[in-house]
Amino acid sequence: MSNETPSGAVHRALYIDFNSYFASVEQQLAPELRGKPIAVVPVVTDSTATLAASYEAKACGVKTGTRIYDAKKLCPDLILVRANHNKYIEFHHRLIDVVNTVLPVQRVMSIDEMTCELIGSQRYEEAALELAHRVKHTIATEVGSELRCSIGIAPNTYLAKTATDMQKPDGLVVIRPHELPHILYHLELRDLVGIGQKMFDRLFRAGIYTVEMLCAASKQQLADVWGGIEGERMWARLRGEQTPFIETHKSSISHEHVLEPAKRNRQGAEGVLHRLLQKAATRLRAYGMVCGQVRVKIKHRDGTRFKRSVTLLPTQDSLQFTQLLSAVLQEWSAPSTYPIKVTVELTKLSVEGSTPASLFENVGPARARLNASLDALNARYGKNTVYVGTAWNALGAARTHIAFNHIPEADKDKDSA
Repeated sequence: MSNETPSGAVHRALYIDFNSYFASVEQQLAPELRGKPIAVVPVVTDSTATLAASYEAKACGVKTGTRIYDAKKLCPDLILVRANHNKYIEFHHRLIDVVNTVLPVQRVMSIDEMTCELIGSQRYEEAALELAHRVKHTIATEVGSELRCSIGIAPNTYLAKTATDMQKPDGLVVIRPHELPHILYHLELRDLVGIGQKMFDRLFRAGIYTVEMLCAASKQQLADVWGGIEGERMWARLRGEQTPFIETHKSSISHEHVLEPAKRNRQGAEGVLHRLLQKAATRLRAYGMVCGQVRVKIKHRDGTRFKRSVTLLPTQDSLQFTQLLSAVLQEWSAPSTYPIKVTVELTKLSVEGSTPASLFENVGPARARLNASLDALNARYGKNTVYVGTAWNALGAARTHIAFNHIPEADKDKDSA
């Protein structure tokens, strides 16, 4: 099929956004949960918050991030389901495979979103709509009826993504060039991708309070607000132009875990922190990067927090990280009010080999081979097959979690049973 755009064919992107993804997977796996309000949670306790809510729960006002204590007030019949991230990863890869049978997935945007490029005659609206219906039908028949998705069709990827948010669940919305920009006017500024709280505040200070005002602003005005080329790209996107996708370099790797009641003590918290650190180090090496700073956070039940940031020579070595964390934890007084959540973050990342090596660096080829062997064994036989001993008491905790901009491979990152 030719990649040339036929006359009158204006749609370049078809965007797929799976609705209430984690909750939908749970309802697909357990028919008894279908049609019922459920909240997917990291641990079954009223002190945690929802990772995802089914549409039945959303109808009661339960949202992602709602505290379970408050969620049960909004929805007394709420059913709590502990997150099974390995299953979400498995379904994610199945969905990609199924969509690829209809049209190629151009780019995976997150665990529950992907975009497809329309080419040639697919860019006619009738053809694009037929493809969208085929995607929905194929997903329902090949993966499951609960895996509903909203699909957006538009002249560019940005507007196609915007269209998916206009009709949920199971929506299908087309944005046509002649409808721009007024079709966007009913949206709030925060509804648009790329406008978080900080950007919203900057727009407000610039006198831009609505999407209509945003669309009316000049290219230079938006460049001034965004501080450069990204403002010009936003101006172009809102007018239906397809701007090139720019790969961004990862700036940090983080893992956090809400501790189960049995782990809410010094020994449990330390074991989980070491488990999280080893997971982060594995990801760091998979990205081909090194880390120059480690941050550790421990939240206690009374609201107090222990925080430390330690700078080190850029490394990706698990044993160095382990020694550093052990030293940091010696500074933690572990108050009688026990810990409830722990976080490890690797920051100041750079590409391996891009920073000068230290004259006193003690991590040689043998250590590098050890790290590679750890990663290879765990990838082949399952996580925790081989691990640094400091995580011995937390192997069943801090299991695979999904960062929405990092989707693990279905087999490579799978936890061992």
